[in-house]
Amino acid sequence: MNVSILFLSIVSLITIVSPASYCQMFPLNDKKLIGALDDELSGESAKRNLEYLSRLHRMRGSEDYQKAVAFIQTQIKEYGLENIELLEIPADGKIMYGTQKSRPAWDVQFAELWELENINGQWKPTIRIGNWEAVPLVLAQDSESGEVITDLIDVGTGRSDEDYVNKNIKGKLVLTSSQPGAIVPLAIAKYGAAGIISYAQNQPTAWYGENDNLIRWGHLETFAEDKTFAFMVSLKQARDFQKRLKAGEFIKLSAKVKAGQHPGNYDILTAVIEGADPTLKNEEIAFTCHLDHPRPGANDNASGSVTIMEVARTLKKLIDEGKLERPKRTIRFIWSPEIEGTTVLLNYRPALANNIKAVIHMDMVGGGPETKAIFHVSRSPKSLPSFVSDIGEAFGRYLNEASDKYASGEAVDHPVVSIEGGKEDLHAVLGQFHMGSDFQVFSEGSFRIPSIYLHDWPDRYIHTNYDIPANIDPTKLKRSGFIGAASAYTLANFNTPSTASYLDLYQHQALLRTANMLERVPYLNPQEQENLKFHHWQYERGVAQSITHFGKPDSKLQKEFLNYIADLEKPIGKGAALPGESSTIYSRNEKIKGPMSVFGYDYLEDQYGADKTAKLKVFSYRGLWGSSGEYTYEILNLVDGHRTVTQIRNAVAAEFGPIPTEIVAEFLSALAEIGVITKT
Repeated sequence: MNVSILFLSIVSLITIVSPASYCQMFPLNDKKLIGALDDELSGESAKRNLEYLSRLHRMRGSEDYQKAVAFIQTQIKEYGLENIELLEIPADGKIMYGTQKSRPAWDVQFAELWELENINGQWKPTIRIGNWEAVPLVLAQDSESGEVITDLIDVGTGRSDEDYVNKNIKGKLVLTSSQPGAIVPLAIAKYGAAGIISYAQNQPTAWYGENDNLIRWGHLETFAEDKTFAFMVSLKQARDFQKRLKAGEFIKLSAKVKAGQHPGNYDILTAVIEGADPTLKNEEIAFTCHLDHPRPGANDNASGSVTIMEVARTLKKLIDEGKLERPKRTIRFIWSPEIEGTTVLLNYRPALANNIKAVIHMDMVGGGPETKAIFHVSRSPKSLPSFVSDIGEAFGRYLNEASDKYASGEAVDHPVVSIEGGKEDLHAVLGQFHMGSDFQVFSEGSFRIPSIYLHDWPDRYIHTNYDIPANIDPTKLKRSGFIGAASAYTLANFNTPSTASYLDLYQHQALLRTANMLERVPYLNPQEQENLKFHHWQYERGVAQSITHFGKPDSKLQKEFLNYIADLEKPIGKGAALPGESSTIYSRNEKIKGPMSVFGYDYLEDQYGADKTAKLKVFSYRGLWGSSGEYTYEILNLVDGHRTVTQIRNAVAAEFGPIPTEIVAEFLSALAEIGVITKT
């Protein structure tokens, strides 16, 4: 059958299986759960908590981060959560937790940047360019104390020696378009600049560079040998400097910073709603977020932090009032520093990693229309096939349908809106895999914990001084909490009888994934097409098999899952893995747990060497559907002591697009050289 005709046939079948009323039938037929959550969840309550957190400069280990933890601890105690625990895990810049070198705490006492004017032969401050107390983002993270009155020199990107030709920058402040940490080796170490003024722009989106008043979050390297300070300024301010410098004007600035690193702790707060089943209560469904971020950090990530607070309050109240039964499994809530905190936690408390069956992670879940945010309910990577993601997508699909009907004026039982929030449809993107937050640590090959990742992308104000509470929509917070709470409660109760109700959902999801796979076929040569099909059906069988981790279906039901896949397979073809070129097999070193690139520290670069790492071809490779970071993440995830190098290559080629085997082999060889993996 022609692929395009087959694709249309599957789309038609999806329409038959999933009519317009599909979502109003309620996911997994659980109308009681949906009604209870819609009645109790409060986007307004979540936003009130967010407004407080957004007043704090919540950098790792800092005084304001500790204030944020104390605030949440007080709130969840009032909510009646159980086993509240604050972990204080030492961080001194030396201790290793898996692949994360602990980063010392960083605090700021004072930072100001002034422009000076020569008045009657004396240089006097006239214009304050940056004030940390007013806008903490003006000081780059990990800046050290310093004080200087000197001239400003524009060095462009500052990343090559050519940028410094015929420029005497020794003892001067340099203006750069790059992130501060990127120019330290040349500007500070080689040419002797006194400090850095950066106007680095935000992550590229369709709105990149449009608002020239934005001040971007700046970074210096935590473990850099050459310490310095850096101020961040807006593009508007930088253009003014450049215009005047180009006209031959001398600009004199006064910079003063009192800041620095010191030994501290990773403060990680956790609490639970205990499970009721004596045989299942040691298994956990975890809510996670990252609490750390510069002020204001409203969407990133006060929104995720307060939304799981609201989920905790809601579930505990509904259970206490008898509106919901106490779940069979324990539901855990975790507030920690982004990625590094999660890597530290799972290495510090291995029993916790062993108990967690699934994660619902929230990172940026409240962006209103002004942020231009698009909401996502994302899946675990293909290396970790799991039905867990289908549960999250089911509730996301319900809200897409219900909110669309509600916004169009139709009667809807549960549109999930807040009185003070918007009424727009949710229009969540479902079923994609995205990197970029703590869930990727849980799903990494060391831990293999399936995840549902709720997040906004893009958000034009991420990491800037415009990420403020005014841009947060209470309805969005409520809907994010709804998807998370419904998914967690369903998974916490999922057992053998549940598999029967999941079968219809699985059939629908498998059809969607198969249609998506067929959309990719025309982009590939015949061999790669067969490889894509082969891994698609392997993945689908893996998803069906994954329910046995929660409850084993009876043999008849299990056969229905497998027969359904086989029936889909027949007209499309089973596909075949590409012939092997490298039979080398690697195993993971169980003593080194975590992803290679965490936060503020890169294990591969540190152990293998920055120059050698930069030359690895995988870091400059981009596939049809994936970037270098996605390839490197999944290549390591697929190391299991059974797959050959070629089989790993074929798997990532099916997921992200074809990649030369030698590039995969080179990367794996580098990992073996530093002991992360070993030849089997």
